[in-house]
Amino acid sequence: MTQVVDPKARVEERARDKFHAKRAELAAATLNTLAELGYARTSLREIAQNSEYSHGVLHYYFSDKLDLIAEAVRQFETLCVTRYDEVVADAETAEQLHEAFRDKYFGTLVIDAPVHRLWYDLRNQSFFDDAFRADVLEIEVRREEMIWRVVARYCELRRVEPAIDSSTAYAALDGIFQRALLQHFAGRAAGVDAARTQLDAVFTAAVGGATRGQ
Repeated sequence: MTQVVDPKARVEERARDKFHAKRAELAAATLNTLAELGYARTSLREIAQNSEYSHGVLHYYFSDKLDLIAEAVRQFETLCVTRYDEVVADAETAEQLHEAFRDKYFGTLVIDAPVHRLWYDLRNQSFFDDAFRADVLEIEVRREEMIWRVVARYCELRRVEPAIDSSTAYAALDGIFQRALLQHFAGRAAGVDAARTQLDAVFTAAVGGATRGQ
């Protein structure tokens, strides 16, 4: 039996899709501005003044700055949570995986530093404002899964069972990253170099203390 589709419903669905697509486009386009201004100094008007979009356009698609910032971070994290998947897929040995992950881990710390700063800013703000707390918690889950894919594959290539769980691995590597990011913004190269040693220590702990060359 042929199902009859309500033309009005189809029009409304297309309108909703276009609306959400435009929100995503605007959020992505203003991400760098948001990252430079930070949470405390950001308003829709300030974002408009630093982008090609008018305040009226931004206000039409977003209720306030929290709405825009949350959407922008979601757009960024959609790309970020698969950042290391290619590293995992291409590595043939544990050593290759370790080195490729370390290179990308510290590479993105520098290249995408302002946006990473925005993420940590937003995560801290979620302690005080529950408007986007659910989004932050969802992103945290996806980030943990991303890190665990790396650690689990590393242990698999070492032919050992992981000696730490996914939450511990994420807490350790995220903590190292956040601290290294602060050192980067402070211009302290020694602090970033120290983070490399700390990252290596997490990989060693993940395989129960086995050496990298084992």
